[in-house]
Amino acid sequence: MDYFNYKQDELFAEEVSLKDIAEQHGTPAYVYSRATLERHAKAYTDSFSAMSGLVCFSVKALSNISILKVLKDCGCGFDIVSGGELHRALLAGADPQKIIFSGVGKSEVEMAAGINNGILSFNIESKSELMRLESVASSMQKIAPIAIRFNPGVDAGVHEFTKTGRKSDKFGVSIEDALELAKHCIRSKNLQMVGLTCHIGSQITELQKFEEAAHQSLKMLCEVEALGATLDFIDMGGGLGVTYVNEETIEPHELIQSYETIFKGRSERLIVEPGRSISANAGVMLAKVEYEKDAFLITDAAMNDLLRPALYQAHHEVWQVQKNSNMLQNYNVVGPICETGDFLAKNVSLSAGEGDLLAIRTVGAYGFVMSSNYNSRTRAPEILVDKDQFSLIRRREHLSDLTALEEGLDD
Repeated sequence: MDYFNYKQDELFAEEVSLKDIAEQHGTPAYVYSRATLERHAKAYTDSFSAMSGLVCFSVKALSNISILKVLKDCGCGFDIVSGGELHRALLAGADPQKIIFSGVGKSEVEMAAGINNGILSFNIESKSELMRLESVASSMQKIAPIAIRFNPGVDAGVHEFTKTGRKSDKFGVSIEDALELAKHCIRSKNLQMVGLTCHIGSQITELQKFEEAAHQSLKMLCEVEALGATLDFIDMGGGLGVTYVNEETIEPHELIQSYETIFKGRSERLIVEPGRSISANAGVMLAKVEYEKDAFLITDAAMNDLLRPALYQAHHEVWQVQKNSNMLQNYNVVGPICETGDFLAKNVSLSAGEGDLLAIRTVGAYGFVMSSNYNSRTRAPEILVDKDQFSLIRRREHLSDLTALEEGLDD
């Protein structure tokens, strides 16, 4: 459930008219609903009953510091994949003991930052990474906490680019390698194995795939325990799907209850790393129709603002900010970028025309964070709605921002 609804044919975010936001901040613009973020976060945090749990929001989905503060206040920790995301989480006031550092390519600088800030764990994805982290920790005369990410061999997700739990994927290690790395950690003076983790993909809408991974994880827990390790947590990653158009998916409480049933009797904490399922439906992108041309509505928003349709052939609902009685027609909603692949939606039924406002829905995850300055376009602002108030949480870029980091301008 989200808090974007029509009132007398005008689209609102909570108690704020999206038309009013567009008039004040222009288009394109990202708009988020605080009530939706809080509702979705609490759908996870309130679901634990049989196990101690921790929800680590996946920062890569939506990294604005104001949003992270909202989720921190809901009790969330954070799953990060870069030093930049660590910086953001800490600026948001995150407890370092609620931060998990994932990702396959952590640098020595990022490792040192994680150790110095006392994060909960590094999710280890390869033998080489483990050896490097051990070396960094040794040079700092400290102990690095680690969780080994193993691949359970589960093929899940709707798009090839978002499947992460198979032996052929770049993430994690095989079950056999995971056990060898665990043995090394037990012997190491500078590593402490605190957890076990897996993540099978993204936009998964069936409970069965999560359950398969959990059963594999339970087996791994027993095998690691037999080696002599005592773990603090089992991290099942994220990946729960959301409704973009007509998809049916499971609820967070169903997922958590399933995990608690499978891990019944275990003393480890249960960690999950949702991103999309918390933030996706909490955001819309506003765009204005600049031109109508045949079956095209050409807007002022483009693939640099919202990449998912071009990259993944993803489908997003398009709603008119103001309904009218004009005849509905099928349109392709496109942007002004010089690429045929620059589209926001295809074959959608609308009665919009030049000057009308559109709201591209379900863009609160992998929306703004994947935006760019392609074609030297400035990036959109981000606005957070809280009941009947709205605030700018990231301003629109100026043309001067495009060249601020470049050198040789005075030559």
